[in-house]
Amino acid sequence: MASSRIELLLGIVIGIIIAWLYFLVWKLRYSASIRENAVQRSLAVTAGKVHEQLVPYLPEFGFNPKDARFLGSPVDLVIFDGLAAGNVRRVVFLEVKTGSGRGAPLNARERQLRDVIEARQVAWAELRLTRPT
Repeated sequence: MASSRIELLLGIVIGIIIAWLYFLVWKLRYSASIRENAVQRSLAVTAGKVHEQLVPYLPEFGFNPKDARFLGSPVDLVIFDGLAAGNVRRVVFLEVKTGSGRGAPLNARERQLRDVIEARQVAWAELRLTRPT
């Protein structure tokens, strides 16, 4: 009777050890997968940021690269269409999206900025600073 209890206890301990080892192997594989995914996302973000700055020099840009000014946030580029020629016709706010398919959708800030610009809620302001004498 005592030996059957010891065998049962030994079987339970061995089962727990095997289950623990399977868990550790799963955890290592899952952690590696998560890290790889994070690295791929980081590379995509970095490539997108580089692309945003180089887009004025690509053939599909459609504007004179000399007219473009990079902001990065909340909009990628502001284009003063015609500035290099001395005749500004319009100001274009350009958000660059990269990637396959439709790319990333506009985030909340970008949508808000788009809506304000489309509603023509844009103004000119001047700030003149005077130096104390």
